[in-house]
Amino acid sequence: MQDETRADDVAAGLPAELVAPALRRRGRLAVFDRLVPARSALLVIDMQRAWTDPAGPLHIPGTAALIGRINRLAAALRAAGGWVVWVQHTSAPPGAPEHWGLYYENFLSPARRAASLAMFAAGAPLHALDPRLDIRPADARLPKFRFSAFMRNPADPEAMLRARGIDTLVIAGVATDLCCESTAREAMLRDFRVFMPHDAVDAASRAAHLAALGSVLQVFADVRPTAEVLAMIARG
Repeated sequence: MQDETRADDVAAGLPAELVAPALRRRGRLAVFDRLVPARSALLVIDMQRAWTDPAGPLHIPGTAALIGRINRLAAALRAAGGWVVWVQHTSAPPGAPEHWGLYYENFLSPARRAASLAMFAAGAPLHALDPRLDIRPADARLPKFRFSAFMRNPADPEAMLRARGIDTLVIAGVATDLCCESTAREAMLRDFRVFMPHDAVDAASRAAHLAALGSVLQVFADVRPTAEVLAMIARG
């Protein structure tokens, strides 16, 4: 994703064809009028070296631009009493309770299956979060074993968040069309208020990124620029 303004981008920095259905549905683009920082958590999805490192096998070039925005969101939310959670895509070996056999055995070739299981094993170099991320001791780290952070996760993210009185999530990271979208959808279905800053997520292609945003902004999340989410945090 590039920072320059595009001629076809309109309200909130989104293409008109994405915005129009949401406007027809609810009469305005914004979903929520307020973000209460003390009841909010930033979920940073999969900002791991496999995607952020230019030499990584899954590198998404737009992640370089995301890091600064994510760090600003994290700093603002922490300062206002919110929580930051760093989510890491993690593989479990065959036979382990967390192993996602249906995905690995049917949607990846044998070579890619072996590479993915090795790459995302806890402690593997490419499993690590990008060192440019501003991670603080009070932040949480959360492994996820499927595309959604909530699905079949033994850590029980919903219980973890509810225990802190959190009812609002800001979702950032990669990829817009896979783990970010999956997590946003399930969070909303679990009655969390969800924000997805559209310039704080990215995908392998602009087409995939926009397709996911077009789906999410209809009924799953309040989609707006990072600058607007930061302003909402500041207002409290």
